[in-house]
Amino acid sequence: MKKTILSGIQSSGHLTLGNYLGALKNFKILQDSGEYTCQYFIADLHSITVRQDPKELRERSLEIMTLYLALGLGGGEHNIFFQSHVHEHAELAWVLGCYTQFGELERMTQFKDKVRQGYKGYFDVYEKEHKAAVAVGLFTYPVLMAADILLYQADLVPTGADQKQHLELTRNIAIRFNNIYGETFKVPEPYIPEAGARIMSLQDPTSKMSKSDPNPKGYILLLDEPDVIMKKVKSAVTDSIGTVEYDETNPDRAGMNNLINIYSVITSQNKNQIQNEFANKGYRDFKTAVGEAIIEELRPLQQKFKELSKNPDIVREIYTKSAHNAHEIAKVTLADVYNKIGFVLK
Repeated sequence: MKKTILSGIQSSGHLTLGNYLGALKNFKILQDSGEYTCQYFIADLHSITVRQDPKELRERSLEIMTLYLALGLGGGEHNIFFQSHVHEHAELAWVLGCYTQFGELERMTQFKDKVRQGYKGYFDVYEKEHKAAVAVGLFTYPVLMAADILLYQADLVPTGADQKQHLELTRNIAIRFNNIYGETFKVPEPYIPEAGARIMSLQDPTSKMSKSDPNPKGYILLLDEPDVIMKKVKSAVTDSIGTVEYDETNPDRAGMNNLINIYSVITSQNKNQIQNEFANKGYRDFKTAVGEAIIEELRPLQQKFKELSKNPDIVREIYTKSAHNAHEIAKVTLADVYNKIGFVLK
């Protein structure tokens, strides 16, 4: 039987080239491999752990859904849906929260990092407005993430370094529940794709490219116009060494390493081939080549996005059907859980 892969992305910001090269491109590869059944969703429930403007949240959610469809995700046995359209996510999260220890959530490093951003010290005395800025959902959302995964009996979860701890918590919850009530949940494994790359900020190559970067020159959005993309690449931080060479041992080369990584993933050339190609050329030539490669890589995606944006009924039909399919899978798991913990079934 095919293994199930599950992945969700929050709708709290616009998608970047880092999202595409580091994850989305691999999602399409996984789906087309024929080896997996893929469950992809827009994690709009997770997005409200911080305050959102309702209009912007709705627009971004639809934009990301349309981008997913423009990439060719979903269809057939593969689902692409909004998390909030499948009510079992929230219901199972409550149950799993009753099988999760407070200390486990307290140890989540992402929560502690975000707390420190608002607080002067972790649970120390702080200003009233800072306390109000951190919602309980920020503390408990790893439980919702566990529900997302366990609902679909996922075998594999594409996992970045920032999510390994959350997946480990999911595994612990599943094992704990199974030990109490018998085999109920499949214990998921992390999936580390062979292809892909960790794409860094164009302005601060020591930080991951992020849609939340306050400097818009640091990231490339998937819907940026070609001239905007070229300007951002040409303004990317490099160094004064003057050669197009990859060197992880030299921190001064972080900007160049990042551009070479981007070019390598897009063109499928290895680093030695790239160094040979630009052996007698300067940074201007290389940055122009990188910008052109990005523009051509994103051109089909942007064109398909524009076509789908003109046909919102088609987009709605796809995500509605996928949500129904996802619900049919999720309700089986939830009914099994409800029965085992002693709820009276309908």
